[in-house]
Amino acid sequence: MGEDLTTTAERVRASVESVIEGKPEVVRLSLTVLLAEGHLLIEDVPGVGKTMLAKALARSVDCSVRRIQFTPDLLPSDITGVSIWDQQRREFEFKPGAIFAQIVIGDEINRASPKTQSALLESMEERQVTIDGTSYELPDPFMVVATQNPVEMEGTYPLPEAQRDRFMARVSMGYPSPAAELRMLDVHGGPSPLEDLQPVAHADDIVKLIETVRTVHVAEAVRRYAVDLVSATRSHPELRLGASPRATLHLVRAAKASAALGGREYVLPDDVQSLAVAVLAHRLLPTAQAQLNRRTAEQIVREILQRVPVPASGPAPAPGPAFTAGNGRPPMPPHQPHGARRA
Repeated sequence: MGEDLTTTAERVRASVESVIEGKPEVVRLSLTVLLAEGHLLIEDVPGVGKTMLAKALARSVDCSVRRIQFTPDLLPSDITGVSIWDQQRREFEFKPGAIFAQIVIGDEINRASPKTQSALLESMEERQVTIDGTSYELPDPFMVVATQNPVEMEGTYPLPEAQRDRFMARVSMGYPSPAAELRMLDVHGGPSPLEDLQPVAHADDIVKLIETVRTVHVAEAVRRYAVDLVSATRSHPELRLGASPRATLHLVRAAKASAALGGREYVLPDDVQSLAVAVLAHRLLPTAQAQLNRRTAEQIVREILQRVPVPASGPAPAPGPAFTAGNGRPPMPPHQPHGARRA
């Protein structure tokens, strides 16, 4: 790849933001999850651009994309595929399902039955599908972007904890600002802007970026900080279910991607802080009393961030060539970290 990571990521970000108005933090988180080899859950009311965000990301990186509309009558085989008997060849032939794409969009995932939802479990964790004892590898890169409406719950099946835990992060789009909504009227006044969206990177480029993210250094103090944050959720009096060890892995991997997008080959505590709410909150279950008090998992995670001491950032090594911004462009700005006290 002739260009460095931050330059390629900046082009992808700009491409997606040309369609998604006024949501730079949401776009950055989506790109972070993609480079961290995770999956994204977008939870918000209808009409705020959940599906368009996923489609814009897929088109910008020239990845194969499949959309699954989750409904009560959707079958697991519609997702994973099925083996069909070929009478001429007298053998079973595997017909791949919709999961065999590099970016899979699961619209209204909570409208399918739990049995159908569970068809995603193996593919999201192991990046393969097993049918009739035979395993089939999924393409690389592979990312599931699922959407759900948290307000209209009639006729839905809430995602079980095992399914939610496999999503690296959850994000809410939120309503655009009045200024962004005015710009949106111009952009979307004619044909869909997705029709004119051209790839600014290729799937092979994304694979190389992912390999670069894997090399990002995480100091022992930062790893311990991530573990302390997750451990604090397991003993919090207002939570009946804390975050799993998988959450710790996801938090560190996302922090590595965030550092790389910032042009660094090392993770800072701020990378962990800025992603903690998105990575941890959807895995937590507040107690009944906490819900009566209208306490949310997001509020609890922010309080944990305030309470757990943050390691001091020591001297950092100079970024390597793969992390130096090209063409005079600065690295992509990081998330605004949540406030926390330093050790």
